Formats: sequence, C-alpha cells, structure tokens
Amino acid sequence: MKLLPKLLLSVVFAGQIFLSALAPPALADSFSLYLTRHAEKQSNSADPLLTNCGHQRAMLLADTLSNVEIQAVYSTSYQRTLATAQPTATAKQLSVTQYAPNGLEQLARVLKQKQLNTLVVGHSNTTPMLLSLLTGKAFDKIPEDNFRHLYQVVITTDQNNEITDMVVTDLTQSLRCR
Repeated sequence: MKLLPKLLLSVVFAGQIFLSALAPPALADSFSLYLTRHAEKQSNSADPLLTNCGHQRAMLLADTLSNVEIQAVYSTSYQRTLATAQPTATAKQLSVTQYAPNGLEQLARVLKQKQLNTLVVGHSNTTPMLLSLLTGKAFDKIPEDNFRHLYQVVITTDQNNEITDMVVTDLTQSLRCR
C-alpha cells in the first residue's frame, strides 16, 4: 500500500491503551474526523434496525469518544446509521445531521471547510469512499461482517486554512459479538 506524502496509516488495537490516541494534537490548527460504519444490523433488508450487539457497539462508540470534543455528528438517514450515531450525539448534546450517501464529494468539502471535530457514520462502501475523498488515497471496502473500524483523520492546517498534514489511524474497537 503506497502512502501519499504526509499521510500515515497505522493500526491501534482496542482497549484502554488506545484512548490516548484519540486526543488530537495540541495544535490550534488541527481537527479530527472520526469515520465509522454503522454497527451490527438485524437483517439484510432495505432499512434494518441494530441488533443487541449493534446497540452495545453504538454505546461503546459514545464511550470511546467521551473524552473527545466532538462538535458535529453526521449520519445517513438509515435506521442503522442513525442508531449508531445517536448515543454519541446525545452524550455531546448535539443533533445528528443527515447526509446523502451519494453526496460524499460535497460532504468531504463541508467537513474540510468547517474544520470541526466530527463523527461521521456511514456504510461498508461509503466510509472508505469518504476516507478516499478526504485523503486522496484508496481505501478498501469494509467486509460485510466487519463492524469494528473507527478511523480517525487528524487534519492540520496552516494560517491560510490550507491542509498541511493528514494522519489516518484505524482504531479497532474491542467489542466482539457472537
């Protein structure tokens, strides 16, 4: 896997150790985007609900981000993505802003322009596509049975709001359901 200049991909395993990796750098000109796929869903129907494990994962996500100053939460309009995003939004006293899965280019522009610490909940195909649009690097589709990835994209800008550095970290969540 080739890396673009100033782009780093690393893996941090779950548990208490990775919580320190969630804190963005102590720079006033940095912000973090947290991208994840919705949690476990009940079926393969058009708009399924979360399973019990999915609800546990959504709560784990909120707990994982509890020490992060999340300023915005985005989700597609599907029940499974909204239910994954809602515990974090509730904990941060934010509303969930819905986005269209076919409008990822616009969403990437908005996220870069607003420069807020943001959680974005998507799907197995849209999350890697959004990562690619943000970073200019290719990311593989997330396997249908994998719900554990939480990507942190730390973006650093200069005084002209030009992006000077971007670091992507895959924070693998610890919850494993049977």
